[in-house]
Amino acid sequence: SSGINAEWPLRPGGQLMEIMPYGELIDLLDAQETRRPVTIRANSLKTRRRDLAQTLINRGVNLDPIGKWSKVGLVVYNTSVPLGATPEYLAGHYMLQGASSFIPVMALHPKPGERVLDMCAAPGGKSAYLAALMKNTGMLLSNDASKDRTKALTANLHRLGVNNAIVCNYDGLAFPKVMGNFDRVLLDAPCSGSGVVSKDPSVKQSKDEQEILKIAEVQKKLLLAAIDSADHSSKTGGYIVYSTCSVLVQENEWVVDYVLKRRHVKLVPLGLDIGKAGFTRINKYRFDKSMSLTKRYYPHTHNMDGFFVAKFKKTSNAIKTVKDDSPEVKLSDDEDEEDDEDMNDDVVDGDEEMEGGLTDTDEEDENKDAGPKDEEMECITETKENGTEEEKSEKADQEKSEEVSSVQPKKLKRKKKKTKNAT
Repeated sequence: SSGINAEWPLRPGGQLMEIMPYGELIDLLDAQETRRPVTIRANSLKTRRRDLAQTLINRGVNLDPIGKWSKVGLVVYNTSVPLGATPEYLAGHYMLQGASSFIPVMALHPKPGERVLDMCAAPGGKSAYLAALMKNTGMLLSNDASKDRTKALTANLHRLGVNNAIVCNYDGLAFPKVMGNFDRVLLDAPCSGSGVVSKDPSVKQSKDEQEILKIAEVQKKLLLAAIDSADHSSKTGGYIVYSTCSVLVQENEWVVDYVLKRRHVKLVPLGLDIGKAGFTRINKYRFDKSMSLTKRYYPHTHNMDGFFVAKFKKTSNAIKTVKDDSPEVKLSDDEDEEDDEDMNDDVVDGDEEMEGGLTDTDEEDENKDAGPKDEEMECITETKENGTEEEKSEKADQEKSEEVSSVQPKKLKRKKKKTKNAT
């Protein structure tokens, strides 16, 4: 690979070569050609995972718990019955759901009685999981921009026994005008699908550079709307989770870095051990240092669809003022430049103070500079007066003394400067 050049933020092609070693990249591409194992989520509103597993095993399903990180997930190796037509499925005891889609809900971790917004909810797997964690209390607003998709969303919520949800059909950008002040907000944003190539191989050909750029712009606007919809003063919440089924940096770290500069939010840990840390820098481009708190999931390492998850804590409803239109990633040639940038940040803060006028420190420095000049002028005047009084007797001596007096103040001035520097 020729590496990422100065146009990298506008060139999504080839960036996978920059985020992982060549050998690991081959493993990722191979894994993308193989379908992920079928996983289901036990619906805790109607059953327990142990009981569901035993029932399905009796029906000829070979399965195991998905892992220690989940208490409701099951991975299915093979089955003699269609999983979407069993009595347990029709009764809402489980949901066919990818393992990676468990993680955003677990990261958001809603509490019973809270007001929660699922901004892009269809087909309903995440919303139903949110309702289960909320124990069917509080209020869950399940929104989707597609009216057709809300039909599947409504059907799944009914089947799974969710009764604390309101289904609505708004563009995500309509929030918080439609409704705001949520305790927690989940945004599983529309994306390029670069993490689910095994499900949709057409992604490899259908997504060009310009389309990915357009998707990233939509993601930025949706995430800003999600943040604005959250209530920073919530006693139990004030959290926003952003997720995509993409492994491209432009749809993940780039978007997160963008909103960190425009809203009063900070990244916080997901509370999950599984997953790789997000990138704080790639080649010459560097993101916010807290980006390591985000998590990435890959098919070849976690045996689940490629996914990215970030969790924010909102600290204020105010909107940050962006003074310039600088790129979302910063150029850095070496580690030393990090210190330089920190110094530059301090300079910017100082400039902001000086815009309103001189600070007290600046005035003191000016007074200090003016003080010695006044003393030198007094010394010069005094020397001139003394010189003329001593040499009044003879004209020749008087002219000579005038020459000396004109030179002597300069010597005194230089001594004064040395004294100032020494002090």
